[in-house]
Amino acid sequence: MYHKTSTTKKRLTDLLDPKFMARLDSLDVMSRKILQGKLHGERRTKRRGQSVEFADHRPYVAGDDLRFVDWNIYGRLEQLFLKLFLEEQDLTVHIVADFSSSMSIGDPSKALYIKKLTAALGYVSLVNNNRVTISFFADGIEGQLANMRGRNYLHNMADFLLTAESDGLSNFEKSCKQLVSGRIGSGITIVLSDFLFKEGYDSGLRRLMGRNYDLYVIQVLSPKELSPDITGELKLIDIEDSDIAEITVSGALLKYYKKTLNAYCNELKDFCTRRGAAYVLTKSSDSIETLVLNYLRRINLLR
Repeated sequence: MYHKTSTTKKRLTDLLDPKFMARLDSLDVMSRKILQGKLHGERRTKRRGQSVEFADHRPYVAGDDLRFVDWNIYGRLEQLFLKLFLEEQDLTVHIVADFSSSMSIGDPSKALYIKKLTAALGYVSLVNNNRVTISFFADGIEGQLANMRGRNYLHNMADFLLTAESDGLSNFEKSCKQLVSGRIGSGITIVLSDFLFKEGYDSGLRRLMGRNYDLYVIQVLSPKELSPDITGELKLIDIEDSDIAEITVSGALLKYYKKTLNAYCNELKDFCTRRGAAYVLTKSSDSIETLVLNYLRRINLLR
């Protein structure tokens, strides 16, 4: 499925500053796990295997493949050594972005922040010849650009991001189930969302965790969600399902709200870290440049 696109082609500079993109050229994504992709590609890993570039030798052990014996060394030393080569493997980067109705709120909106962050991560991945898939979800997967590779796809990515709209209910578990069924190879999954799902995040994230994929969870909240400045008698309407709640906002209630939200975010962080996933909390008003160039490098998503 794909989002509708306009007839006017969008540009990546509508999302990312050219000076920022120039700094992104020096970065690459990295996987903490041993990759075992199904395809041999242009991305170089330090995994020893069968390829065209010689890396090292090791002594022959009974049962090794004789095709990789270095007979030149045998002729000189009369000892068997095996040639080792650098194996070239694909790294798949799957960026999963929440585009349900709740992402449209905030100043700037959470959706715009996620578009910029997706553009930055997609840019780094594409210029390093990683395989890139970008998926939008709400009540299931609503849009996807799959198996992109190389700079030639930067314009497609920009057009895809800039024409996407936040709309609909969120169903995180359903979306994750669809993602896993179509996921191939090995690599990295990055989920961008506010994670404020009524049904919770546990089941969905468990589906995305697996031995072949590193999981990064980036929670994006608006400044007013983190620190609301409302008081008095209010009627609150859920932007996704139109549920209504009438409340009286007092200082004590705001204090309780902040305490509850903080506990929720900490629980999400603990859920991720206990299972080997990385977690980041950011505001939609934060600098994308600072997040990408500093913090995402410190947690080893980028290098």
